Amino acid sequence: MFVEGYRPSALQRLYFERYSGALRADHPDWSAERVRDAASRYVSPPEIAPHSAGAAVDLTLMSADGRELDMGTRVNANPEESDGACYTHAPDVPPAARGNRRLLGDALTAAGLVNYPTEWWHWSYGDRYWALATGAEHAIYGACERT
Repeated sequence: MFVEGYRPSALQRLYFERYSGALRADHPDWSAERVRDAASRYVSPPEIAPHSAGAAVDLTLMSADGRELDMGTRVNANPEESDGACYTHAPDVPPAARGNRRLLGDALTAAGLVNYPTEWWHWSYGDRYWALATGAEHAIYGACERT
């Protein structure tokens, strides 16, 4: 099931700022750099966000009768609420969810997409992370703003 694809830069900025603010509130002793690094595990900084380039999709699996399959967490579960189970290869994910993640991953990898490993649902093609993961010379896509 397709959950989300292109995301306008303004919305990406809002998501990043909202999550950074929550981390700052939960950890008032953290430096600005630490907050930014921690926020970047879950929400890409607006200036490099693959969703804002139209290069990323968030997906999950559905059964033939329309039921969402067990993936171990909900789509968009953050590292704090999921206790790290949102990471693609989290060790404490139930066997059925692990199998479903493997099925999703095998299909999308075969199609040339790469997974961002802190979000089992996030897959991209042509962005900076894709270029790094595949050894491509450069990203195909950069940020764009729809008008």
